[in-house]
Amino acid sequence: QVQLVESGGGLVQAGDSLRLSCAASGGTFSNYVMGWFRQAPGKERQFVAHFTWLGAGYATAYEDSLVGRFTISGDNAKNTVYLQMNNLKPDDAAVYYCVAWKRSSTRSINRSQADYWGQGTQVTVSS
Repeated sequence: QVQLVESGGGLVQAGDSLRLSCAASGGTFSNYVMGWFRQAPGKERQFVAHFTWLGAGYATAYEDSLVGRFTISGDNAKNTVYLQMNNLKPDDAAVYYCVAWKRSSTRSINRSQADYWGQGTQVTVSS
């Protein structure tokens, strides 16, 4: 059973940057695809990004509207994935959830649901 613990949320002003961290335990980091979702009040949950170790390298994917402002990265030695968010906007305010999918050669990443979830961290952006 994978446990995910997020940190790094907070209150920032529009245009600021913030980096979220997610520490994973209870599993081998490279056996999972790690990622982030977010959910704002009254809105549907939204896929943000995911990160996959590929041995010598890695692969990432993003929600199209966030490309260029958000960057996901990982540290295999620390079992930690990060989400760097730049030029934050009030619309980015949400609870951000770290997630994990079991890696599978027969199943593509489900951008609507994940296998494991963290408790979430609040990001508030003031205008």
